[in-house]
Amino acid sequence: MNTPARNERKQIHLAAHFPGVNSTTVWADPRSRSQIDFSSFEHVARTAERGLFDFFFLAEGLRLREHKGRVHDLDVVGRPESITLLNALAAVTERLGLAATVNATFNEPYDLARRLGTLDHLSGGRAAWNVVTSSDAFTGENFRRGGYLDRGDRYTRAAEFVATARELWDSWDGGDAPSPFAHTGRHFDISGEFGVRRSPQGHPVVIQAGDSDEGREFAASTADIIFTRHGTVEAGREFYADVKRRLGAYGRRPEDLKIMPGVTFVLGDTAAEAQENAAEIRRLQVSPQNAILTLEQIWGRDLSAYDPDGPLPDIDPDPDGELAQGRVRLGDPLAIAEKWRALSAAKGLSIRQTVIETTGRQSFIGTPQSVAAELDEFVRTDAADGFILIPHLTPGGLDDFVARVVPLLQERGSFRTRYEGTTLRDHLGLPQPTAPASAPPAPVAPARGTRAKAVKG
Repeated sequence: MNTPARNERKQIHLAAHFPGVNSTTVWADPRSRSQIDFSSFEHVARTAERGLFDFFFLAEGLRLREHKGRVHDLDVVGRPESITLLNALAAVTERLGLAATVNATFNEPYDLARRLGTLDHLSGGRAAWNVVTSSDAFTGENFRRGGYLDRGDRYTRAAEFVATARELWDSWDGGDAPSPFAHTGRHFDISGEFGVRRSPQGHPVVIQAGDSDEGREFAASTADIIFTRHGTVEAGREFYADVKRRLGAYGRRPEDLKIMPGVTFVLGDTAAEAQENAAEIRRLQVSPQNAILTLEQIWGRDLSAYDPDGPLPDIDPDPDGELAQGRVRLGDPLAIAEKWRALSAAKGLSIRQTVIETTGRQSFIGTPQSVAAELDEFVRTDAADGFILIPHLTPGGLDDFVARVVPLLQERGSFRTRYEGTTLRDHLGLPQPTAPASAPPAPVAPARGTRAKAVKG
């Protein structure tokens, strides 16, 4: 395990995010490449492993979003299926964890547990599952059951889904044949024998994204990692303390759940250059067209007649507006509009400027030295356990971070200089689930690919 001793500096965990909805990608940059070719995924994964990251995190949706009846401009058409892609990446990496986003609403426990278990074996114990849910009928149209699941049942089905998958992973007796399993619950009633031997790391790592109270409770009861967002050190500490506090009710320790917000970063040789770079990146991410599109998603109205460099609409949002499908609403449209109007009035912001200021993730902006210090401060003061980095370029957006920031974190003693273990649970310092009493520990499959090199300062 990579768990530091009490007198050692708290270690930072890092992951690389490859998004499926590219509101972060600067498409106009000449260095921007394909979002669907295997070479792009391989480049990001190899860069992350060269930087000794914990895992590569692949986002995925089950239906392309639509806006005004056409595919949403920022969705990527033609993306490969996540687990299939990660199986291919297992062959060209050795230690990097491989995390797939897979929906618990429109899948079944036996099939998904089998696919994830297979990935874990092929990668030598590096698989992870980002559990997501859906309740919208638009996505459900792609499936036989359609939009059958009430919104209030999303987490109850997801929790039972994860528990059932773990029962399946635990059902193998460690010998030449599995033990029979049987599960009867509200959402699943299955029995039989599971066809994949016990995972090399016990169970694949479970990731869950959620900032709501319901999401926090689900993560505390079920997840190994929570993927979140927060804008300041203070907000991060509050979230961190709240989620860690909830773990005791489920017989878990604070170190059993890693909190890793998704963040962006912008580097420069000077602080001023970094700020200039960041402003230009946000300007390119939020084009005039995308500013109006974002506003229409909140307002639920056709706002194409409005000037993106003009003031916000004086009409209120339509709470029942159906311009966008497949998009998760981030809150009450009327409340968001009121907040945006107040900000726009206070700072004299146009539509585009307001969208730029209100829709960006927490970013670390500065020189490599200042970014390394700020990342270290977040983790050292319990605002996070690490970060899932979302670069603004595909596929080379992590290159500078690995070359310029990782060595500084290593010099601080805050980040590994080599992989100590072979599995993703080893990297994260997470406990390995106990095998069934009748089963000996499962053998760990040999690692594959090219040995990772430590980044030197």
